[in-house]
Amino acid sequence: MIPVVPVEFCTHVLAEFDCLDPLLSALRLDSGRIKCTCLSVSRKWLALGTSAGGLHLIQRDGWKQKLILTHKEGSITHVSCCPHDEDFIAVATSQGMVVVWELHLERRGRPERVSVSWEHRGQTVTSLCWDTVAHRVFAGDVGGKVSCVRAGSSKLGKGSAFVIFPVQTITTVDSRVVQLGYTDGHLVVSSLSRCYLCDTEREKFWRVGSKERDGEFGACFLSQGLAGQRGQTGGPPPLLYCARPGSRIWEASFSGDVLSTHQFKQPLACPPLPLVSYKNEPHFNPAQTNPQSLAFPRLLQFGDQNLLTWTDSAIYIFTPHSGQVLLWTEVKDVVEISVFRNELFCLHGDGRLSHLWLVSPERCVERLMKRENWTLAATICCMFQYTIITSKARKSLPIDRLEQLKSQLNSASQQQLIGQLEEVISKLEPLDSACSSRRSSISSHESFNVLDCGIYRVISRRGSQSDDDTNSLTNQSMLEEERLKEFSFTEEEQVDNDSQSVRGEGDRSDLGLQFLPLSFRSKPPRVALQAVRDSVSSFVKKTTEKINTLQMNADLWPRPDLREGVQGEVTATVTPLPEEGEHELTAEQSSSESELQELRAATKKAISQIQDPMVLLDPVCLSEVLQDWAPVLERVLGPEDLTVHREITNQAKKTLEEEELVSSMSCCVVVQPEILTAPPTNLDESATLTEEEDLGESIPCSTAPVRAPFPPLANHVELIQLFSPKPLPPDLQADLSQLACLYLEMGCPGRGGVESVCVFLRRYFFLLDQERVRKMCMLRYRERREVLKAYIAGMLEFTQASKVVEVIQKGDLLKSLRSLRELQPWNAPLLLSHLYRLYEKHGEVAVRAYPQFYPTILPSDIMAMALPSHFLPYLDNLVQSRAEQQRLSFLGSLLQPETLRQDWLELALSHDAPQRDDTLTDGQPRWHSHFFSWGYGRLLSLLIRLPADLTSKQKMLEMCRTHGYWMGYLYLCRELQRRAEAFSAICRLDDMTLLEEDDGIVPQSFDEWVLLLQLAQQISSVDEATPTVTLPGSTNGSCSDDTNSNGTTDGSSDLSNSSNDFSIRVSPENVILRLVRVFGPDQALTALQEHGIQVDLSSRSTLVCDLLRMAEKRQRALIQTMLERCDRFLWSQHA
Repeated sequence: MIPVVPVEFCTHVLAEFDCLDPLLSALRLDSGRIKCTCLSVSRKWLALGTSAGGLHLIQRDGWKQKLILTHKEGSITHVSCCPHDEDFIAVATSQGMVVVWELHLERRGRPERVSVSWEHRGQTVTSLCWDTVAHRVFAGDVGGKVSCVRAGSSKLGKGSAFVIFPVQTITTVDSRVVQLGYTDGHLVVSSLSRCYLCDTEREKFWRVGSKERDGEFGACFLSQGLAGQRGQTGGPPPLLYCARPGSRIWEASFSGDVLSTHQFKQPLACPPLPLVSYKNEPHFNPAQTNPQSLAFPRLLQFGDQNLLTWTDSAIYIFTPHSGQVLLWTEVKDVVEISVFRNELFCLHGDGRLSHLWLVSPERCVERLMKRENWTLAATICCMFQYTIITSKARKSLPIDRLEQLKSQLNSASQQQLIGQLEEVISKLEPLDSACSSRRSSISSHESFNVLDCGIYRVISRRGSQSDDDTNSLTNQSMLEEERLKEFSFTEEEQVDNDSQSVRGEGDRSDLGLQFLPLSFRSKPPRVALQAVRDSVSSFVKKTTEKINTLQMNADLWPRPDLREGVQGEVTATVTPLPEEGEHELTAEQSSSESELQELRAATKKAISQIQDPMVLLDPVCLSEVLQDWAPVLERVLGPEDLTVHREITNQAKKTLEEEELVSSMSCCVVVQPEILTAPPTNLDESATLTEEEDLGESIPCSTAPVRAPFPPLANHVELIQLFSPKPLPPDLQADLSQLACLYLEMGCPGRGGVESVCVFLRRYFFLLDQERVRKMCMLRYRERREVLKAYIAGMLEFTQASKVVEVIQKGDLLKSLRSLRELQPWNAPLLLSHLYRLYEKHGEVAVRAYPQFYPTILPSDIMAMALPSHFLPYLDNLVQSRAEQQRLSFLGSLLQPETLRQDWLELALSHDAPQRDDTLTDGQPRWHSHFFSWGYGRLLSLLIRLPADLTSKQKMLEMCRTHGYWMGYLYLCRELQRRAEAFSAICRLDDMTLLEEDDGIVPQSFDEWVLLLQLAQQISSVDEATPTVTLPGSTNGSCSDDTNSNGTTDGSSDLSNSSNDFSIRVSPENVILRLVRVFGPDQALTALQEHGIQVDLSSRSTLVCDLLRMAEKRQRALIQTMLERCDRFLWSQHA
C-alpha cells in the first residue's frame, strides 16, 4: 500500500527527469582519474570544472559540449557564470588564481582571459560572486581575504580593459570565508565566526548581529517582492538571511540590524518528501518526525521567495516570509548545488551530477506521463492524492488522462496500484467546482435555468432579456456543432490533444457566462438549428449504412485480442460479398479449422512424447519426434505454394479479389528486404495495420484469423513473419512456442545446415520466445553470425512501431538514452534491438553509455554488436563502474565461457597499445619499454590477476610476451614460478625497482642472486659492444611516463633523469650491492668468490661495503648491550 502524503506537505516535490551520466561519460569525467570538482549553471550554460584543470561549457539546449577552457595553474575549485552577461565566466584554481574569461560567442571569436588575479596565491579560494550590474567578481579564500577582480570587456571599447585597479583587496575578515553574496551595491561576507555587510560604493562595513558562531554557516540576499517587481524603483530593499546554529536563520536589514530569527528546528520535525526519480521507487515514511538541529553551510535564493540549503544527506527549501518549510528531501553525498529558476544541479562526492526540478505534484505526473513512465506516475498520483484530486489539478491532469494512466498499468502484477489509483480517480473534483461559490454569490441578483443540452441560461437583471435569449440559442447551436465535430476525431488525436484542449477551456467561455468553463468555443451566431438537424440526420444515415454493411461481413473481420495499452487501427475498403463468395469463404474457414485441429493433435502428441525422460535426454529420439511434428507446422502455418496462389488469382473474379483483400487484413506482417522474383500483382489494394507496442511486454501473436497468401521462401529472399497467419488459442500458442524453440535449438533436425536454421527463424518468428532465442544465439550459434543477424533483423522489424525509434532517428543521444531508461523494467530482446539502432547511429559514443543497461544487456551482446575497438571502452567502463574491491570478482563473473579471457586479453593488448617496435627488440624486452602506458592497462591488470588453470596462464604469458606487456609478463612469471625468465626480462628492462616487493620479483635464495648477477653481466657486456639506441619519442633513450587516456605519450615530461640514475640500472655492481645489503658484506663477497664470480667493485661500492660493515658492527654491539641490560634486569627482579 502506497502511503499518502499529508495535505500540508503536498504543494511541491523534487523530481529527477534527466540523467547526466551519459554526458559525464562522453566528457570522460566518469573515470577515477579525472572527476568533476565544481559546477555553475545559467540560462544557457552548464559549466563543469575538473580536477585536471579543464572547464567544460555545456550548452543546455541539447546538452552539447561547446567549449573546453584549459588551465595549467591547478585543478578548478570554483566556477561562476555571470548572471547578467552569459559571455563572461569566472574560474578559481587550486593554486589561488582567479581568471575571468570572455567567450566571444556572438562574434564567434576565440575565448580570452580578460582578467587574471594572483591576489590569493598559495591560498584556496572558497567562494566566487558576481556583481549584479558590472563586470566584476568578488573572491574569498581560506585566509579570510576578500578581493575584487574587474573584467575589461571588448564590448565596452578598448579603454575599458585599462582600468586603474583591475584587482583590489576589499577586506580581510577574522577567519575563512564561507560564502559571498552581492546585490544593489552591498556585499555580504560570511566567515566561520560572523557575517559582515559591506557597502562597496561608500566603503562602509557592518557586523550583522552581535553574537558569534563557530562553523560553516551561509548567508545570502532575498528580495521582498516578486520577480516582476524587482526592477521597479522605490521598492522595498532585499533582506539578508544568515544561518545560525540549531536550524536558525537571522533576517537582517541592509544596515546589519537583525529583524527577526526564524527557528526551523520544530518545523523540520516532519517526514522527508521522497525524491521522484527514474532510478528507484519513491518511499514516504510518515513516522519520521524527529526535530532537526542543523548547520546550514550555504544559503541560496531559489525562485522568488524561497531559500535553499543542504547538508551531506538532504536538501532543504524554506519560505522565510511565512516561516515555513516548503519541503526537505533526503539526497545522499551532496557537495555543491547550483540553481537556476526552479532547477537544481547537484554535484555529489563521487563526481556524479543530478538534475532536479522543483514542481507541483500534478506537473510532475504530467511530465512522467509524457515520458511514458506509467508506474512512477501512478505512484505519485496515489502518494500526493490530496493535490491531484483538487479542481486546480484538472488543468494539467484531466480525468481522461488519469484513465489513460490506469489503462497503461499491468493488470496482472500491479493490481494493488490500479485499485488505489481508482480510488483517487473517484475522488477527483471537476474543473468547475471552484466556480460554485461564484454561482451562489450571483444568485441574489441573477437567475438561471438549465437547458436540455446542459447549457446554463443566465437571466441577468442588469441586461436585456433579448440578449440572453440570443446568447443561449447561439450557445446551444455552437455546442451541437462542436459535438458533431468531435465525432470525426480519432481516439489517438484526442489523447495527443488532451492537454491543449484543457488549457483552451478558459478561452472558450462566453462573455456573458465567464464563470462557466464550457467545452466549446464562442463563434458568431451563424449556425442555424435547421443546419444542425440536417447535419445530424446525414451523420446518422451514413453511420447506419456502414453498420449494416459491416454486419453482413462480420465473420470476415479479425477479432484482435490486443493487450492493454496497444491500439490497433485497421483501414480497408469493405464491399458486400455475393452468396457464392460467402459459401466459398465458409468452406475455407472449415478447412482452416480442420488444419488447426490437425496441428493441435500433432503438437499434443509431440508434447506428450517429450515429457518422457528417455526421449528428452536422447538427442536421436528427440530429433525424430520433432521431425514428425515439423511438417504439420509447415503445412498449416507455413508459407503457401506460389503455384497454388497463381491458380487462385487467375480464376478469381473481381468480387473474389475483394474478398481476398478483406481476408488479408490480419496481424501478419511480412518483411521483404529484397525484391521478389514473382510478386503477386493481382491485388489492387492492401490492408494496413498499425500497432503501438510497449517495450515492457511482448505482443500476443494469436490475433489474425485469416492470412494473406505470399510466395514461397527462396534462398535470396528474406521473409520475417512477425505475427501468426491464423488465430491461435493461447494454450496452442504456448505449446507451439515451446516446440519451435526446441526445434531451433536442435539445429532443425532433418534439414541440416545453418541456412535452414535462419529460414525457420524467419518463417516462424511469431512462435519463438525472443529471450530464449537471444541466449541460443549467444551460446549455441555463437560462431555462426548468420543466425544472430536473422534474429536481430526480426527484432528490428518487431520494434519498428515503437515511439523510441522516432527519438533515436532524430539523432539526439542523450534523449534516446533517457527514453530507454524511462521504459524500466526492461525487456532484454526489445532493449537490445533499440541499442543496435543507437549504435548504428552514434557508434562508439553510444557504446560507452551502455554499461547502465547491465545486467539486462550482457557484454556478450555488446561484443556481438560492436566492433572490437568499440567493445573495449564499454567493457572498461562497465568494470570501472564497480567499487575497486569488487572489480576483480565482477570481471570474473563476466567470463562466461572461460574462453572469453583470452579473447578479451588479446583485444586489450591489440588496441590503444604501444607499437611492438617500441617494446620488443628481436623478440626480447626493449630497454625501459615497461614505462609505456597502455590504454586499457587497468583492464589488463585485472584480466591477468583472475584465477585460471595452468594452461590458460601459460597462454596469457605468451600473449603478454608477444605484445610486449612486460608488467603482466613479470606477474605471470611469478605466478608460474618461471623466475629465471623473469630475471632475464628485468635485466633487459634495466630497472632495479622491478626487484622490489610491490610489483616485482625478489630473489629468494643465494642461487637466484647468482643467476641474476650472471644475467646482468651477460647483458651489460652485450650492451657495451653495441651502440645505444634511443626509444622513439625520447631524445635520451627514455620513454614518457605521462600519458593521456588514449595511451599516447606526452613529451612534456620524460624519464631522462631516471634513465641516467645509476642506482636503478640493473648493472652487476648494483646487483652486488643489493646482495650485500641482504646477506651482509663479508658473507656475500665470500660466497661470490666460492662460486667463481669475479668481483670488481668501484670506489663508491667499496665505500658502501665499508659503511655496511660498520653499521653491522654497531648493530651487533647495540644488540649485545640490550641483551646484557635485559639480563641484569631479570636477575635483579629474581633476587
